[in-house]
Amino acid sequence: MTVEIERPAAAAPRVRADRERTKRSRTARLRVSARIARRQVRRTWVSSLLIMTLIALPIAGMAGVAVYVDSMIATPEERADVELGRMQAWVQPAGVPNEGFWQTPDQVWWTGYGGLDWSGEIPDGEIPADPIHALPAGTETVLVSQGEERIETAHGIGLIAAWGGAVWDDRFAGRFSMEDGRAPAASDEVIVTAATLERTGAVIGDDLTLAASGDEFTITGTFAVAEFPDDRSGVAFADSDRYGDKRWYLPEASLDWPQVQELNEAGMVAFSREVVLDPPPFSLPDGNTYVGSATQQLYSVLALAAGLGAGGVAAAYMVVMLAGAAFAVSARRQQRALAIAASVGADAKDLRRTVLLQGTVLGLIAGGVGLAAGVGLGALVIALTDNGSATMFWGFHVPWLLLVGILVFAVLVGTASALVPARSVGRSDTISALRGARRPQKVTAARPLWGSLLILVGVAITVVCGIAAGAVTANTTLPYDSPLRWLPFVGIIGGPILAQIGIILSGRWLLWLASRLLSKLGVSARMASRDAVANGARTVPAFAAIGATVFVGVFAIGLGVMTVEQSARSYMYNAPVGTAVATLYPAGDAPLDAATAATAADAAREAMAAAGVIETTTALRQEEYWADSVSDIPADALRATALMPERVLRERGEDAAGMGWSWGELNSPQNNLTVVPADGLETVLGVRVSAAERAAYEDGAAVVLDAGYVTDDAITVGAWTERQWVFGGAPDNMPIDPATLVRDGGTVFEPEPAEDAAWERRLDAIVVDAPESGVTVALSPETAADLGLTAVDRYVFGRFAEPPTQDDMDRLYALADGASTDEYGVSSWVESGPSGAESWLIPLLIGVAVLVVGASAVALGLARFERRPDDATLAAVGGTRGLRRRIGFWQGLVIAGFGTFAGATAGILPPIGFWLQSQTAGQGPMDLADIPWWLPGTLVVALPLGIAAVNWLVPPRTPALTRRNVIA
Repeated sequence: MTVEIERPAAAAPRVRADRERTKRSRTARLRVSARIARRQVRRTWVSSLLIMTLIALPIAGMAGVAVYVDSMIATPEERADVELGRMQAWVQPAGVPNEGFWQTPDQVWWTGYGGLDWSGEIPDGEIPADPIHALPAGTETVLVSQGEERIETAHGIGLIAAWGGAVWDDRFAGRFSMEDGRAPAASDEVIVTAATLERTGAVIGDDLTLAASGDEFTITGTFAVAEFPDDRSGVAFADSDRYGDKRWYLPEASLDWPQVQELNEAGMVAFSREVVLDPPPFSLPDGNTYVGSATQQLYSVLALAAGLGAGGVAAAYMVVMLAGAAFAVSARRQQRALAIAASVGADAKDLRRTVLLQGTVLGLIAGGVGLAAGVGLGALVIALTDNGSATMFWGFHVPWLLLVGILVFAVLVGTASALVPARSVGRSDTISALRGARRPQKVTAARPLWGSLLILVGVAITVVCGIAAGAVTANTTLPYDSPLRWLPFVGIIGGPILAQIGIILSGRWLLWLASRLLSKLGVSARMASRDAVANGARTVPAFAAIGATVFVGVFAIGLGVMTVEQSARSYMYNAPVGTAVATLYPAGDAPLDAATAATAADAAREAMAAAGVIETTTALRQEEYWADSVSDIPADALRATALMPERVLRERGEDAAGMGWSWGELNSPQNNLTVVPADGLETVLGVRVSAAERAAYEDGAAVVLDAGYVTDDAITVGAWTERQWVFGGAPDNMPIDPATLVRDGGTVFEPEPAEDAAWERRLDAIVVDAPESGVTVALSPETAADLGLTAVDRYVFGRFAEPPTQDDMDRLYALADGASTDEYGVSSWVESGPSGAESWLIPLLIGVAVLVVGASAVALGLARFERRPDDATLAAVGGTRGLRRRIGFWQGLVIAGFGTFAGATAGILPPIGFWLQSQTAGQGPMDLADIPWWLPGTLVVALPLGIAAVNWLVPPRTPALTRRNVIA
């Protein structure tokens, strides 16, 4: 039975009134908490300034990165301006008419025919010579062609970009622009970029000489190209049809998307300002998804936001720890004021809200300051790093939406920093706070137990996941997209993080254990360690922040150095370190002939000499063919190679099963003979040969750098036709991997044997240990002629008098580029060897040291600030300045030492996990011995000692003997 009770009519208004009073009460309490928080922020301005600085620094960095990166992302308007200037469009022949040629709206060189992309089969037909017939009658066009020119420079020959046509037209402003002088008025006049003047040593009015023809042109002015950096050279001629790559620009006629499609059908590709600024919906003809430039820009911004978020979380951890410690000190200084508020009616929620609002206020202020500083910093870095190219920084972009997110992030960080102190304030004893009691905190067993468990679990996860990751990597049957392929790697990194969290949870307990040991080292050590335990809210976050920094540093040092050394062991040298190398290659499909190769080698030697090379050596190689059919290769073309015994091939295949093989051109198993003059052996090999070895080399012996080819002090050289090398019949001469052998019913099918060689010869072998040379077998020119090898100049090696500088390398690259012609190409570089860890290791160590010192300075500064009453008490009972100095020393040692030890212990676990993975996977295992163990040791020992010493050197303030608190 349901009984209905009739509510008096007057009850409803009373309920509404009660709710209104409650709402007003909550609002009033919030206003009071906000007012108290604001006043406390002003009153404790020193700690407030410290907290704001801690928050503002990473916020400024995030804002600066956001501005810097976003300024490198082009908007459609900026892209159109750089491409067109003030023109409306350009049109260029690119396809066969009436064959379904198409392009995408805003990525104009994404083209194809029908459902095929550009890599598909091109229909038969002629590409139109110009677009005039496809444009409406009377359409104004400006023809500009583009190519390259080899010019005479002050130090040799240079290859520079070139244009033909009226690039000085005012309507090109934004793409081309006149800077000085006047436009060319005749066919024998040119304008150049400022870099060309500098490179040639000329001024306006001088002549520019073309290297190929010797033609001279008078320089009448200078111009700028929007996408060119300041140091890139270019030239513009008056004749618009000078080069084959031609574009017709439309100054007035605007092209909409239907008009662009009509031009596509006529075999033209068009870049239209109207279409790029407002691209229509588009689907690729083959059904694949089309991602337009606007979507790509959005993806870039999202990637930037994700990167900032990841970096922000890491920075927030340190900020929350250090700012939390500062808030803990500030909250304890406010205990009496908050206790007074509690005595007049404020409850625990009000007290917590007051401290939390302080964090919110400071986060908001620090966020605003950090954003302003970050935007200014971004502008400064852009100004300092701008190379003059409009495509490096498209404009000064301020991503307001991202900055608003960063500001919200700053507020959250400030609020989170005050969270733990706020909870402690809410649990404080009002009577004790009013009385001024300062009792030490008690250490409970719950956190040490949980922390110890997390440490053990984290270590176990790292080891297990390291072994599992290796097994998964070696498993070829597991699907590539299976979560099992990446979950172990998450565990390798997540396990150490879990262990570090365990160390933090057990922080006060670990400090308490340390205090029992340090108590035996004297009064100063005992007082410093007990102070750390008593003020765990300050000390634990401080050494947690230090530990996080050292964790990242040790992780990067261990894994990075092991990876670098692993790569160095498999690095493939082309020449001794510091040697200049020029490769000669054909400009077309046909191999280099002897005469053309000799001409190319002379050009390369001239470029090297101009770049500072004092000695050059030319190495000859047998040319290889790239052919589609047998008839494309001469029947009498032979190629010889040194043969590796089959037993060695099998041994090497078993030793590196599943790893695969890779070779450079000089040590290719099927073309491993290099012809080197005796005088050039030292330059090519990087080591000296004795007089006896040189004499034997000149008499017909071969210099062998891989002893696996040698049997009974000799090697076997065999020759097969070039047709056999390309289409089958010649030996593989490569290690035999057992995993690649096909098995059917237990029968092993060996690789097919090679056909009989055209000839074989045994040559005496001189085994030389030259690890920095890319050569496998070197023969003298006389020996090569005796064997009948057809070899041509293919490499030029050069030796500098001193180790080359970056300027020497840049000069060599520029000069060698200018040596290329339509008949041959020259590519040059300087062998630098495998990259070392110094380039990133030194900045990493500096960064870690700065962050550790900064975190320690904050923690020790807070400790000194909070210890002022204790210092007064010590001074009152006879404590000397030396005692207080020693206390400062031990405080620095405890905080920094605990942090670096915890961070290094957790940070070395991921490298061990990846080492276990490499051992199990069997793919070029890493080696723990590669880790420079003295570096983590320095971080753990020397850095804390240095911090402690500095804290000892800085004298404590003279105590004010106005109050004396008894130390519990």
